[in-house]
Amino acid sequence: MDVLEFLLMVIGGLGIFLLGMKHLSEGLQAVAGNGLRKFMGLATTHRLAGVSTGLISTVIVQSSSIITVMLVGFVSTALMTLPQAINVMIGSNIGTTATVWIIAKAPSPEMLGLGGIALGALLYFFTHRNRPHDLGLALLGLGLVFLGLFFMSKGVEPIKDNEGIKSAFAAMEVTDFWGVCKVAFFAAIFTAVVQSSAASIAIAMTLAQQGLISYEMAISSLFGANVGTTMTAWLAALSSTAEGKRVATAHTLSNVIGSLVLLPFVLPVLVPLGKSLFPNWAEETLMLDGTKHLLKIMVPIAATDTFFSVIRGILMFPFVKPFARFVTWMIPSKEKEVPRLAVLTGKMVRTPVLAVEQAEHEVIFMAESDLELLETFRDLLKSGGDREKEEHILHREDILDTIQREITDFLGQVMTVRLPQDVANHARMLLRVTDEYESVSDEVASLLKMLRRMWKNNLPLSEQGLAELLSVHDEVARFGRYVTEAQRADLISRPNLLMHMKANSVAISELIKNIRAAHLSRLENNTADPLKIVVCMDILTAYKRIKEDYVNVAETLVGGKGQ
Repeated sequence: MDVLEFLLMVIGGLGIFLLGMKHLSEGLQAVAGNGLRKFMGLATTHRLAGVSTGLISTVIVQSSSIITVMLVGFVSTALMTLPQAINVMIGSNIGTTATVWIIAKAPSPEMLGLGGIALGALLYFFTHRNRPHDLGLALLGLGLVFLGLFFMSKGVEPIKDNEGIKSAFAAMEVTDFWGVCKVAFFAAIFTAVVQSSAASIAIAMTLAQQGLISYEMAISSLFGANVGTTMTAWLAALSSTAEGKRVATAHTLSNVIGSLVLLPFVLPVLVPLGKSLFPNWAEETLMLDGTKHLLKIMVPIAATDTFFSVIRGILMFPFVKPFARFVTWMIPSKEKEVPRLAVLTGKMVRTPVLAVEQAEHEVIFMAESDLELLETFRDLLKSGGDREKEEHILHREDILDTIQREITDFLGQVMTVRLPQDVANHARMLLRVTDEYESVSDEVASLLKMLRRMWKNNLPLSEQGLAELLSVHDEVARFGRYVTEAQRADLISRPNLLMHMKANSVAISELIKNIRAAHLSRLENNTADPLKIVVCMDILTAYKRIKEDYVNVAETLVGGKGQ
């Protein structure tokens, strides 16, 4: 039963800690809202701004993994260059040590945990405004973090006098460089599994304060934790573009190289430095239950973690550009590689504000592809058959079908987590318009099939008939460009950009109506082939449906539909 109690307390405490980190990060992201994404955009202004952005953003969301996943998305969709992302990573590695400091300076984990849960529950369950509600979720998460830390500490307390446990830890005692490497290796594996360097370091702190592991072992584990945490970026980048994989590679290499460079200095420099700066590190504190803990050992561990991250950043900062070139050489781009929504799956769902923003870039890609398909069809309508262009239309239509399914599935996942109201509205808007853009591509493919039917039956258009269809095509395409421009714009500008939407729509409908009447007149006067007239009428109907699809998009963009 002692073993079972130990396992339940430690593993359960770890689970509570990780759940707390998840809720803390989600709540803080929701409180930050779109401001976090805009703040991250400052990284493109200056190198030092990138480092500062990474540091502050990580402190805000309390997760360097979240920031790294965001960087994979930014770089994959060309919102940020690889060197800019590396600058942000340098700051993020420093900012993530804030969590360790919070744990180290917590005077009473159980009281802070219960207090955070109590206050968080009041805000989360008994307020209806978004901001207090999200803040309540963050406080609940913070309370769970401390409560998990308390349970882990209590779980290991009864076994510190167990000879078998003592022997197991003694076998990994750090007395030389090889011992440092062994501890760092096992810490890296554990961190990669739990995907949280904060959890790994918290456990090391807990074991150290209980006297189960030495100060040297705790410091050595910091290096492994910083390497293991890079696994999260790889999970986000596995199905990403080459640019996304470069971010994950850069994150892994920078952490591994930094650890390898500084690992030999653990015993001769870092450990003595920490002990000299904090001479009371080994002082025992008598707890209320009569046990003695090394509470003051946690601060020098946190200080060493920060020192390690700062030194690693200083060493990396002058070489960001050549390092980025090296990573680019390691992972070359494939020809005509198109950013895929796959980069947003998995861990990206944990950053809903950015995830919805990234999904919109895919929607814009669909809108721009529709315009390109319309232009290609115009060339076929005017100049006749071209096998390559015909295949291009059909192939791109298949791609857009796939992207539409991916966006729908992805946004469905995103909307299952806690979202700020404006982000939820944005996601619903994207779900609506992506369906309309996919319908446009379907209609262009239908237009091609109608045109092929005319070619197959040897029914060339007269100059007047061609001019009429081209006029309709040009008006519909112009309307599509008009709506797509509004799609690219911000929420405030869209209503002004679309103020003439209804007038333009009515004008196109009137044009189609007049040309349809002209075709019917030719049919009545027997001046045109009946089959050709039927196909032309079908083409006009397809153009009208495309126009209606764009009207639906425009109305959704200004809040008239799907909101």
